[in-house]
Amino acid sequence: MFRYLLILLFYFLFLNANAENKHKIISNLQSIENFDFKFEQNVNGKIENGRCTIAYPKKIFCEYARSNNKVLVSNGKSLVIKTLSSYYFYPLDKTPLNFILDKNFLIKKINKLEERIIDNKLINFTILINDNEINIFFDKETFDLIGWQNTDMYQNFNITYLSSIRKNRVISKNLFKLPSRN
Repeated sequence: MFRYLLILLFYFLFLNANAENKHKIISNLQSIENFDFKFEQNVNGKIENGRCTIAYPKKIFCEYARSNNKVLVSNGKSLVIKTLSSYYFYPLDKTPLNFILDKNFLIKKINKLEERIIDNKLINFTILINDNEINIFFDKETFDLIGWQNTDMYQNFNITYLSSIRKNRVISKNLFKLPSRN
């Protein structure tokens, strides 16, 4: 009998810890209007890095380091990736970033999903939507979004890791203006 009570107590404590993590992640997300960070991105083994700013809802501006002036910009509706020699324009709703950049979507999903603790450092949620799997990762200490994994529209496996996160800074509204082709 004692053994069953011990198992029940452990199970209750585990569920309570998971609920506490979810609550802290959601509370943190709700308090964020924008954040900037350094990133490292691995797309099918090709590693790039740089700096990004995300503003909710659905806006992002990224400058890649040591590339041919590569920038990625979303104004909340469209996504542009521009380099010195190329210009790609996509409807945002056709990309996984449509979900990753929507904090209200993330909050609703996190409320319903089971978390997974990785190496006692990361909290992971797996979102399945429109035949896509998006793994999002939060720091277990700060409850900040620190990365995601997904497969892009070209079936490239993408891992993005965030660091040096700064929240709710004053940013220019023009930052998310889509760059022209020239």
